[in-house]
Amino acid sequence: MTNISGTRVAILATNGFEQSELEVPRDRLKAAGAEVDIVALESGQIRGWDHKDWGHSVPADRTIDEISPGDYDALVLPGGQINPDLLRIDRRVLELIRAMHERKKIVAAVCHAPWLLIETGLAKGLKATSYKSIKTDMVNAGAKWEDSEVVVHRAIITSRSPDDLEAFSAKIVAELAERRGNKRTAA
Repeated sequence: MTNISGTRVAILATNGFEQSELEVPRDRLKAAGAEVDIVALESGQIRGWDHKDWGHSVPADRTIDEISPGDYDALVLPGGQINPDLLRIDRRVLELIRAMHERKKIVAAVCHAPWLLIETGLAKGLKATSYKSIKTDMVNAGAKWEDSEVVVHRAIITSRSPDDLEAFSAKIVAELAERRGNKRTAA
């Protein structure tokens, strides 16, 4: 297994995140050695959505007001319909995503979370994928959409759905490992 010890990842979510789209990447990243923080809009618990009903809650480690882009190597954006729709109207969220991208940090979005890439303007010209129901949104925003398990372009990783979470998580780990190796080589 790839070891990414020494890397820090923020998973940004609010109530209505798709349960598996937060938990699978979190667990795979931790298993690979990353330090992972669940970042929410407010302190306390955020409640997931599990397929067709409310899931269980996850404690937020930090709030968006307590972090800065320099704290992390990557930002993971879980989908579900509710979570990204609520996040895309919060200016702090959009500023964080833009700042992470400007600093060439990894931004990873799955399912409906590419809505956030649209809202930040990052979808324009981006080779990407998403859940099939927002394909038209992505194309209208200027993305070069493709029906693939995982797409990586300009340090942005996108994936389609919960069915692709293993590949999505593995790609985040691989990209972090590659960057870690490059830092070690440059040192």
